[in-house]
Amino acid sequence: MANKNEPDKTEFPYLHGFSKKEQDRLRQQAAFSEYKIYEGLNLSDIGKLIEIGCGVGAQTEILLRRFPNMHINCIDANENQIAACKDNLKSHSYAQGRYTVEKGDAQKLDFQSNSFDGAFLCWVLEHIPEPAKVLSEARRVLRPGGRIYVTEVLNSSFFLDPYSPNVWEYWMKFNDYQYENAGDPFVGAKLGNLLLSMGFTNVKTQVKTWHFDNRHPDKRKETIEFWTELLMSGKDQLIKEGVISQELADNCYKELRSVANDPNAVFFYSFIQAEATVI
Repeated sequence: MANKNEPDKTEFPYLHGFSKKEQDRLRQQAAFSEYKIYEGLNLSDIGKLIEIGCGVGAQTEILLRRFPNMHINCIDANENQIAACKDNLKSHSYAQGRYTVEKGDAQKLDFQSNSFDGAFLCWVLEHIPEPAKVLSEARRVLRPGGRIYVTEVLNSSFFLDPYSPNVWEYWMKFNDYQYENAGDPFVGAKLGNLLLSMGFTNVKTQVKTWHFDNRHPDKRKETIEFWTELLMSGKDQLIKEGVISQELADNCYKELRSVANDPNAVFFYSFIQAEATVI
């Protein structure tokens, strides 16, 4: 297993890749999860926001729509994602003149200290070898009284019924691959400690959950189908690296399709959302 404390790579493999199909999936994912992510999340008093790891701009689009007085500086490390972000945002009239998109290193932001009212990260730290460095930089560029908002995965919370052995095997290998390649699929539960260690105050965390059974059969089916796309988005890389076989991927997909149509299926997954302040 890779040494988590001493990553020796300058670039880390992104499990899902940067294809047009994956970029479309990210936008669909943002639309699917918008209600749950932004439920109770009020950034209406944030004038200048830095979004670290903006990707294709899926969350940027939502932020600009929900908070019309906000200006966003979008930062990402990947040229393909930056191009997709620009293409995405330029098609929305409400976004015009209210954002910039730049290539940048989240661990060494090219902004002066005290530049922003808020910082926003969503599904980013799970892919970063040293999330504390990113949070430290976010704190540096925030003004006194500025706030950070972080939404992250907790992949150990995933539960699916009926029992699906191929799904579980695939899911474990999916998470092991991410962990061994300097990511952290469980970072959500660690956000409180990370933010405190970087000097943030008023740290608050909230567990947000998708839990669907016979009370919401349509939503259950939609969620399992979404989850199927999420898992299968990593298939090619996992097969290429010899982590899984094509047979396992095919069997996982079949089980997910079966559970999606099971009249008594149960789906459960929790993620963590944190908010903190700079003194």
